[in-house]
Amino acid sequence: MTAVLGNMSARSGPVSEPEKLPKLDPMNHTRNTFLDAAFKNLTRLFAFLVFCLLAAILVSLLYGSQDSLREFGLSFLWSREWDPVNNEYGALVPIYGTLLTSIIALIIAVPVSFGIALFLTELSPRWLRRPLGTAIEMLAAIPSIIYGMWGLFVFVPIFQRTLQPFMIDTLGRIPGLGLLFQGPPFGIGIFTAGVILAIMVIPFITAVMRDVFELVPALLKESAYGLGATTWEVARNVMLPFTKAGVIGGIMLGLGRALGETMAVTFVIGNAYRMTGSLFAPGNSIASSLANEFNEASGMQISALIELGLILFLITTVVLALSKVMLLRLSRREGTKT
Repeated sequence: MTAVLGNMSARSGPVSEPEKLPKLDPMNHTRNTFLDAAFKNLTRLFAFLVFCLLAAILVSLLYGSQDSLREFGLSFLWSREWDPVNNEYGALVPIYGTLLTSIIALIIAVPVSFGIALFLTELSPRWLRRPLGTAIEMLAAIPSIIYGMWGLFVFVPIFQRTLQPFMIDTLGRIPGLGLLFQGPPFGIGIFTAGVILAIMVIPFITAVMRDVFELVPALLKESAYGLGATTWEVARNVMLPFTKAGVIGGIMLGLGRALGETMAVTFVIGNAYRMTGSLFAPGNSIASSLANEFNEASGMQISALIELGLILFLITTVVLALSKVMLLRLSRREGTKT
């Protein structure tokens, strides 16, 4: 027995000592801790700068518009007057034009963007996806003043001669909608501005929708197709519920671009301080009012224009807040029967 144990110990050799862990360098540990804390505080500072910028913009707008706020009060919101000679100012016409052109843009852009994004992700052949996606990105890179010039010299004559007379003769005779499509076909006006805005925001909404549609797991879509679902049913019942947060975010991105667009709208909206029920009538927007008048304004007019900027800032804030509330309500309804 002793011999056997001796042979086994001889074969196994000497027992190795356990490996020792390297000793930590106190200086390196202290330096790493300091760098980690510095990096964390630096990123916190960058995040805090966002709130500082928003607060600085809001304070500067409130300070610059204090004369108008003191003079006109809340009546500034529903007054149609804009008379620099008599120092009478109201924001109703620019607010009306801003909201109406943005609504028209979304009504046109959202379904078109959804169709393009669905085609790129589900229906397009592979050889067409890259050039079509590149073309969409190039549309987003075109300066707004180019859209404005193109709209003024190309769209306005076409709308004046063909589209607007056709819409007046057809849609203008529908009970309840006739007032929206009445009046002479100027070519310029709120409707034209809305169409130009729709063309401008389509690339942004399309790009976001395409990216979020590509994130849908292939297993979910293939399961739906395997059950006999059509492409539309897959898009409606699988892709949209899975990507609703991204889709709404893309729409809000397009709406923010439409609300604040300046040069393109200034070219084609008509820049008239009047409010009518017709979409073909010239109008005005907050951004176009600022672009047209701020350079030559003085006194109370400057304060009124800055208050218009404050109103636009608040409108975009309210729109963003409503989108967040909508997303929260949708998330609470997940998993429940509607």
